[in-house]
Amino acid sequence: MNNQHRSRRLALQGLCCVDAQGTNNWALVEDFIRDSREPVAIVDRALQMLAEAYEGLTECDEILKRHARRWDIPRLALVDRNILRLGVYELHEGKTPFKVVISESLRLAREFSSAESPRFVNGILDAVARELTHPPNDNKTEEAKTPETTDAETVEHPDTSADAPSEE
Repeated sequence: MNNQHRSRRLALQGLCCVDAQGTNNWALVEDFIRDSREPVAIVDRALQMLAEAYEGLTECDEILKRHARRWDIPRLALVDRNILRLGVYELHEGKTPFKVVISESLRLAREFSSAESPRFVNGILDAVARELTHPPNDNKTEEAKTPETTDAETVEHPDTSADAPSEE
């Protein structure tokens, strides 16, 4: 397992903790990451990713809402929601190639979530990457080629399929 993946794993775990417990326990989350027995460089990168992803959480959730139109962000499974947030943060940051971010997010989904989650995560993050590559109204020709719905919209999310809105 490479260092970047190990940092992502810790950042994801931290995001999940903060999501479940709130920011009142931020110091405990940082202690949890520091106590991970990972080398200092991995811990430092994980803490940086956690802080930056959390700082941009509102923007990440707005981006996710545009691409997961059939899903309320709070109703997504906790792990999937935070894999997506971390992925959107990294895609938006632009330091890592889109394909690497998506591949790493799928790896996290396979490690920490259900069997159906990688497909769902892939559909959403692929749509986000396309938006960041070709912003809406940037080029009418490209916009015409972009499908109206993403693969993720047609995927039943494994933890909320019974609660999904009906198509009427």
